[in-house]
Amino acid sequence: MITHTKRNEIRQRIHSRIRRKLAGSTERPRLNVYRSLNHIYAQVIDDQTGITLVAASTIKSKTGGNVAAAKEIGKEIAQKAVEKGIKKVVFDRGGYLYHGRIKALADAAREAGLEF
Repeated sequence: MITHTKRNEIRQRIHSRIRRKLAGSTERPRLNVYRSLNHIYAQVIDDQTGITLVAASTIKSKTGGNVAAAKEIGKEIAQKAVEKGIKKVVFDRGGYLYHGRIKALADAAREAGLEF
């Protein structure tokens, strides 16, 4: 019998493969995105020191985790990063396909001033 592989296990396997090739530094930290069914989360992480520099999520807002909320989180994370002097980041899509909410967040972050 063929075993059914869960979607999240596949995503985690893809994410670990991406993380082997991709790491954030002090000069170019990593912009990590996590997407749940109800919310979307973004963090700017310095992997050399293991510190989260900036974070934003839809938990406190009433909009939920739709595309419009992802655009707002993209703008918010970019504004916070630019305030801390971070302009260039490495984008980590977290094993998700680059479309929908992930793409909306990335495009909004680019428009707000981040380069990746």
